[in-house]
Parts: sequence; C-alpha cells; structure tokens
Amino acid sequence: MRRVRISPAPLDRQNIEDEIARLRDLDVKALRAQWHNVLGRAAPAHLPRHLLFRIMAYRLQADTLGDLDPQSRRVLEAAASPEKAGQNASIPAQQRTELKPGTVLGREWNGRMHRVSVLTNGFAYDGKTYSSLSKIAVAITGTRWNGPRFFGLRAGSPDGASA
Repeated sequence: MRRVRISPAPLDRQNIEDEIARLRDLDVKALRAQWHNVLGRAAPAHLPRHLLFRIMAYRLQADTLGDLDPQSRRVLEAAASPEKAGQNASIPAQQRTELKPGTVLGREWNGRMHRVSVLTNGFAYDGKTYSSLSKIAVAITGTRWNGPRFFGLRAGSPDGASA
C-alpha cells in the first residue's frame, strides 16, 4: 500500500497541486487510509473513490489556503441543492431582504397597472389585505405565481415588472 502524507508545513500553490496529483493516483483503499491519517477517523463506507478524492483535495486546499467565509457557508447551508446555492449566491443580499412597510410595488398585467402596498403584517391590494405577494399574484392573474418573482423582486422576473 502506497501512503501519501499531507505535510503539516505551509505549502505553496505548486506544492498543493503536487499533493493533489499524488492523491489522484491513490486507489480507494489508500484514499481511505489517507482520510484516516489526516482527519483522524475512518472514511464513511458509502463514499466512492471520486468523492473521497474530492473531499481530501478540498480539505488540503482549505487547510492551507483558508476555508469558505461565513457568508458563503450560510448560502450553501441554506440551499437545498447546488443549483439553488448558485441562484442564491447570484442574487445580491439587498434583493433578498424583507420589504419595508410603506413600499409600493407596481406590475402591469393585461394592460392594467396593479399597485400593492407593503404593510407591517402583509400586503394591501385592491382594498383587501393579503398575507403574501403570491396570493395577490393569483388574484391578479388567476393562476399560481411566485409573488416576489411576479413583482420583479427575484431573478427571472417577468417582463414589465417594476418595483
């Protein structure tokens, strides 16, 4: 069995690339042994070779160059999938914050301008109070919509939406 030792001494980028190249050459048994040496516990039995390699390579880079910042960790932890994480990361934080009471949202639909006022506990539209923008979007269109998207507050907003 061939052993690769990840050096505890500071590595430069070239040394990291060399260490990753060595990891790439290991079989699954050697990767599991390396996992145990570096992380101090047995590798999960269900992980295939390609994931063992990727996790070990990531750990090497994170330990040497630094891990993710707290904001990036929050985006990833809040995401249900990698695709969702990418979408969340691409939306500026200001657009994900809650709307302040008094804000008026406008959306033209079928030639008519619809205005919604943001209240402390909901939204006012057409003389009624609604608990969500999605319910208002349904009232306007007659079909299910994501309310924030309908009013242009999320990525992929429909044409003609304005806030």
